[in-house]
Amino acid sequence: MKRSDVRKKKKKWPWVVGILAVLLLIGGAYLLSVYMSFTSTLKEINSPIEREVSDMRVDEVNLDKKQPFSVLMLGVDKREGDAGRSDTIIVMTVNPTDKSTKMVSIPRDTYTEIVGKGTKDKINHAYAFGGIEMSMATVENLLDIPIDYVTQVNMEGFEDLVDAVGGVNVNNTLDFSVDKHQYPVGNLTLDGEEALSYVRMRYDDPGGDFGRQDRQKQVIQGIMKEGASVKSLLNYRSIFNALGANVQTNMTFDEMVDVQKNYRDAVGKVDQLYFEKGTGGKLSDGVWYYNMNEAELAEVQGLLKEHLEMN
Repeated sequence: MKRSDVRKKKKKWPWVVGILAVLLLIGGAYLLSVYMSFTSTLKEINSPIEREVSDMRVDEVNLDKKQPFSVLMLGVDKREGDAGRSDTIIVMTVNPTDKSTKMVSIPRDTYTEIVGKGTKDKINHAYAFGGIEMSMATVENLLDIPIDYVTQVNMEGFEDLVDAVGGVNVNNTLDFSVDKHQYPVGNLTLDGEEALSYVRMRYDDPGGDFGRQDRQKQVIQGIMKEGASVKSLLNYRSIFNALGANVQTNMTFDEMVDVQKNYRDAVGKVDQLYFEKGTGGKLSDGVWYYNMNEAELAEVQGLLKEHLEMN
């Protein structure tokens, strides 16, 4: 090799190293920006509740030790001058040992004891009567399991979350139209506005609230899947802004980090449980309620207890 060729190669290396250094600095600055926004958003959405631990637990669940835990998700519609109703009530149990999550929707018209109110009513009224904590206590009483964490989602801002992750994919089993949107049977990609109408439709569904629950769970799973994708990392500002404006949870920043670190595989596998054998009807007050099938309720309670390793 000629000396001139060697000199040329030596001259090229500083340029290559310089370009790599710049790229690394840009990448590092980007990741730092993501991290700073992430921590800021998680602190913003944290909303502590009065109770430190469920009455059904002796000690608080320890995420650092990878103990199974439960989450109550409330989708709340708030209107001016109204405390709002939790029209979406979903419970998830997460077990890192068998790497799975169980998800069950509770029909919002379920007739049950409203803990702290001293009466029986529709379960979604618990939020109107006593907010998040009465909702948690009422769901605990119904399912006979501790509720460790709660996440409240503002349904009016639900479409912002879907748009922030770039839309969601769902498998639609019913041909219907609602508002100005058409939903043919098959795999669909929905933007935020379409997704909100998709989960809210109930009256034209032969399955009533059960069909609505399935659509809700599909979209929630879609948000979870898209939110964990690489493309969402590139759009992190929109996602964090949407979360900060529309989500509240009692999970702390450190607990969220523990979940990301110790439970990632469990969140990726979701098993659906269903309440579908109950009966509906009007009571003496003329209001329509959903009455749980006791055998089905006991079966779901048993599955969730087993998943939480309470048996």
